[in-house]
Amino acid sequence: MSNFLFSINVTMPIFLVMVIGYFLRQIGMLNENFVTVANKFNFKVTLPFLLFRDLSTVNIQEVFDLKYVLFCAIATSVCFWSVYGLTKIFMKDRSMTGAFVQASFRSSAAVMGLAFIQNIYGQSTMGSLMIIGAVPLYNIYSVLVLTFEGDYPENERDTGRIKQAGINILKNPIIIGIVLGLIVALLHNPLPELVNSTVNNVAKMATPLALIGLGAGFEGKKALAKIKPTLWAAFIKLIAQAAIFIPIAAALGFRGEKMVALVVMLAAPATPSCYIMAKNMHNDGVLTASIVVATTLLASVTLTGWIFLLRTLGWI
Repeated sequence: MSNFLFSINVTMPIFLVMVIGYFLRQIGMLNENFVTVANKFNFKVTLPFLLFRDLSTVNIQEVFDLKYVLFCAIATSVCFWSVYGLTKIFMKDRSMTGAFVQASFRSSAAVMGLAFIQNIYGQSTMGSLMIIGAVPLYNIYSVLVLTFEGDYPENERDTGRIKQAGINILKNPIIIGIVLGLIVALLHNPLPELVNSTVNNVAKMATPLALIGLGAGFEGKKALAKIKPTLWAAFIKLIAQAAIFIPIAAALGFRGEKMVALVVMLAAPATPSCYIMAKNMHNDGVLTASIVVATTLLASVTLTGWIFLLRTLGWI
């Protein structure tokens, strides 16, 4: 029962904030312009600040585990390329490819993951290592697939897609935030308290504003028309990836907090930043929003199931 309450206390408030955004849009308090501006503000400011804050405060030298970080990176890479390859083969509507791939493999590691680990262990040291191994790749791979599969305006299609993807990676605000956070962490966070407090205040806006914007931009009727790819993405995100890689992780000796962080990486809901990036990079925002909402709602059940299973097996 306690595991169920842990999961509910993490996932349901996130889902309910989305509902508030949707309700405010329906009564006319929020409009399309708000959604557009909020998404751009989150993408370029609050989410980079959030990742910078989470990484810059980690004592990397003290907690670094190369085997664990490499496993996170390899598992993330295998998940991405497998989903991308299968989607290219089986998805008939090519306009949904980028959105489907991104939301199927990319977890809410920073927004939701650390909170879930803290609920169980009271800290998130291994969560920070998981972020180092997975989150940069989440963003690099997302930029790649969204660039190659996006419905860009005619005046942007002449640029070589490989060159454009490279440029998008280098100028992606989230990746810049990750790199700067790692640099500051390696320097043992030499920033003055005034700067740290300012960064923290901006970072606090990331999750609630992203969720309000997601809810306000959610188009229910259009999303229902895409229920089949939504359910497939939810199955991949919440069940399939963890079912493949959790036994491998156990065989490699990962236990306790490391295992919980891996469950978050492999089976947490799709992150709200999927929606923000999809909208900003000319991909299917309706499908992305549908997947984020569905995985967030269903995760209260599936994550509880994973935690119960791992405790039963003695792996956490």
